[in-house]
Amino acid sequence: MPESPRVTLRRHPERARYDWETIEAILDEALICHLGVVVDGEPLVLPTGFGRVGDTLYLHGAVTNRSLAAALEGVCITVTHVDGLVLARSAFSHSMNFRSVVVRGRARAVTDPVERLAGLRAVVEHFIPGRWAEVREPSPKELQTTIVIAVDLTECSAKVRSGPPLDPASDRKLAVWAGEVPLRLVAGPPRPDSDLLEGIDSPPSVDAVLRRFPDTTPGA
Repeated sequence: MPESPRVTLRRHPERARYDWETIEAILDEALICHLGVVVDGEPLVLPTGFGRVGDTLYLHGAVTNRSLAAALEGVCITVTHVDGLVLARSAFSHSMNFRSVVVRGRARAVTDPVERLAGLRAVVEHFIPGRWAEVREPSPKELQTTIVIAVDLTECSAKVRSGPPLDPASDRKLAVWAGEVPLRLVAGPPRPDSDLLEGIDSPPSVDAVLRRFPDTTPGA
């Protein structure tokens, strides 16, 4: 990705990643992003679902959604994965292992019907691949009450930290446990809706979620 001063890392620049492969992987693994905008002169950051088609992010909401409207004037989107806790020998040196992406720019309202539907599909398929083909598509009335915005990935960067604590040499002789505690997301057993028609088994999309976030603890 072309580097931009607005997304260039200054704190720990050695953790910066500007290559498309890293940015793409971090975005695609995330289930939500945080949308940062200014509404009525005040900063507002909200968690929201998103989808990606190529180098464009799509977000959607009600037509009265003020945060999406504000994104048309300027937006900052962030995604973060916490991969582990990093325990050091001093309180000062504690950290986390993480992967994050920051996207800045100005959103555009998607008005083309074909792109609008593609954007909505991308949002659904982003967190449950294969689900769009299993369900009813949006009705004309639902589409009328929904706004879809697009943010091009022309100004973004990633930041990645991994590895053990970075204790100074003077602390490494302390009798204090130090190391990493890995963290990961796991899926629990599906819970069918109470009104589910008889004879309906979990679809391939749900089975895929279980494979994507397996619970590997003993007895699971």
